[in-house]
Amino acid sequence: MGTKIPLGEWIQVLIGQLTTHFDNQFRVFSDSLSLCLEKAVSGLAWFNPLSLMVGFVLILFVLSRNWMNALLTLLGLLLILNLGYWHETLETVSLVVFATLISAGIGIPVGIVAAHHPKVYRILQPVLDLMQTIPTFVYLIPTLMLFGLGMAPGVISTVIFAMPAPIRMTYLGISGVPHSLLEVGEAFGATSWQRLFQIELPHALPTIRAGISQCVMLSLSMVVIAALVGADGLGKPVIQALNTVNIAKGFEAGIVIVIVAIILDRVLMIRPRRKTPVKLNPALAKENIG
Repeated sequence: MGTKIPLGEWIQVLIGQLTTHFDNQFRVFSDSLSLCLEKAVSGLAWFNPLSLMVGFVLILFVLSRNWMNALLTLLGLLLILNLGYWHETLETVSLVVFATLISAGIGIPVGIVAAHHPKVYRILQPVLDLMQTIPTFVYLIPTLMLFGLGMAPGVISTVIFAMPAPIRMTYLGISGVPHSLLEVGEAFGATSWQRLFQIELPHALPTIRAGISQCVMLSLSMVVIAALVGADGLGKPVIQALNTVNIAKGFEAGIVIVIVAIILDRVLMIRPRRKTPVKLNPALAKENIG
């Protein structure tokens, strides 16, 4: 047998050094993120559940013009309220929204950079594969050590798992823009920023939206895992039911998670009624003609 590479020890030393030298910074970040999540949940919980349901369903109907989806959504929300998991649902939705915003806020710009610099994407590819294939329980340990128990390590773990989706889909969307459109932009004298915002992003928008949809679903799939590090939400009753072998509680919590997933999927399926054609700034044409 050859000498074993002490990979695990190196990672342990790295986490130990981060904990020793940056513990206060990690705690401040953790407390701030947890406070934001708590405020979001408190703000949603302030509304009467029925009023919040009706408002959400009306917005969904106005956007989709599909009364069947709106009716099924209302029935699903009423079932969640009846089963007694309304507050846990608000916590889970807040966690998913925060994780999605962080993942998309980082992933979309990274995907744009990768699409314009192929070498960057070649470097990112193995990192993205690692983020999505490594067992989630493995990186729960360092996030727990760095951020402590609570919502923050749950959000961070969810972001690590979900972020590759918007990065990959943004890269595919931007890379798939036809060269003819880019040549038209160059012919009109568009700058690189103008090509990005007036040609590339509008053309890649459906693919980017698909990446965000995947990100939401992946984030929701992490609610039970996040509960293991103290994150509130629908994962907690599932863990409690598992520990006490409570079939009724586990089944009810599982059904609620399914209902939330279906509702979020219906919301993300809404498409604009009219597709806005890709347009260049008319001022560019005038400048070019001049």
